[in-house]
Amino acid sequence: MLNWCDDTLEMSTPEGRNWLREVLRDEKLKIIFTKKDGTEREMICTLAKDKIPGEKSPKNTGKAQSDDAIAVFDLEKQDWRSFRFDSVKKIEFTLGE
Repeated sequence: MLNWCDDTLEMSTPEGRNWLREVLRDEKLKIIFTKKDGTEREMICTLAKDKIPGEKSPKNTGKAQSDDAIAVFDLEKQDWRSFRFDSVKKIEFTLGE
């Protein structure tokens, strides 16, 4: 398992956001972040098409990517959720899982 903590790569930078999007396209990640209300949340999520049920596949809405937040598929809730890049505290994942 690989871990990322907020002292290595800043998620609010273009490089950090791009890295996170790329990893999410291939892997499932455990993201630990702070919600708007100040509570901490853990979410197992992905953007990998083969891990998202067909009826929940992303629709091409034509929306531009945000520099503030990202929509991801929550594998436990089986629905779409989002979090702010600057709220990420920790990321855990196993490559190829």
